[in-house]
Amino acid sequence: MDRALGACPPPYAAVYFDCDSTLSAMEGVDELLDFADPTLRAEIAALTDRAMNGTLPLAEVYESRLRALAPRKEQLDVVGARYVDELVPHAREVVQALQWLGKHVGVVSGGLLPPVRHVARALGIDDGHVHAVPLVFDAAGAYVDFDRRSPLWRNGGKVDVLRALPAAHHPLAFVGDGVTDLETAPVAGRFVGFGGVVARDAVRRGAKHFVTVPDLAAVLPHVLSPDELARLGAEPRFAPLLPAAGR
Repeated sequence: MDRALGACPPPYAAVYFDCDSTLSAMEGVDELLDFADPTLRAEIAALTDRAMNGTLPLAEVYESRLRALAPRKEQLDVVGARYVDELVPHAREVVQALQWLGKHVGVVSGGLLPPVRHVARALGIDDGHVHAVPLVFDAAGAYVDFDRRSPLWRNGGKVDVLRALPAAHHPLAFVGDGVTDLETAPVAGRFVGFGGVVARDAVRRGAKHFVTVPDLAAVLPHVLSPDELARLGAEPRFAPLLPAAGR
């Protein structure tokens, strides 16, 4: 089997993460609801939940949701700051540890690119390794549209993004909480379901590797080899991650 595709054990050349409810303990769309008309909030929140749990195709939700919310550029900067405020425990340290081990670290998210970049930059992840949905604004910062060329606004989009990554990023591990993350299992060397913020039943059932600890360090035993874990344990900066990883 091509080690870039399908299940294979660590070590991996790269580890990629979803953003919402994985790197950050919040959902960006939920934060955008704070700017919405109250009559829209319950309807949009319900649609988002159905999409994340796989009971409604993502593409059916994406366009109508953005059209209704029409987020302004400055609102997305607020959401990005909130993302960073809500980083899951040890997110920064886990990213630093993976990079110290020589791995490419990136983000593949169906979220909106401007706030997702806030998270990536706070974690020290290169912009070139961040994949989310770009938006188009007018000169006054008003929402015009989203970039429909991005595959990430529909189901299967994350699979397309992973397949298009450079060969040097394979084999890779992918970590995420939602059904669109679970879709990457056939093309990632390993998919790890992260239930530390929201434990989704469909992901728990479908993932061979699933963690419920609300700490990103809990994914390390699933994405690192025993030798790599031992190297972290011998490095004073990262040794404190291992007790959390063992929970």
